[in-house]
Amino acid sequence: MLTSDRKRALKRKAHALDPLVQIGKNGVTDGVIANIDRALSDHALIKVKYINHKSEKRELTETITGRTGSTLIDLIGNTAILYREKPRE
Repeated sequence: MLTSDRKRALKRKAHALDPLVQIGKNGVTDGVIANIDRALSDHALIKVKYINHKSEKRELTETITGRTGSTLIDLIGNTAILYREKPRE
């Protein structure tokens, strides 16, 4: 579980990031989940932009975090900030 201080720090860090994944007309498909999972593995902190399905973004974000093992840092407008700690090597 992330502390509120850690979440604030991640939110500040995410401010400068561009969205790496966009949710379009097909919604959250297995391919989109795979792309998000790969982006989290590479970057740990990412933004996901909702182009379509904006009214369902909360539910879809819950699905994404559940399937990728990530944590929602914040949902600002139509952009979700997700974080998943990289495994220690």
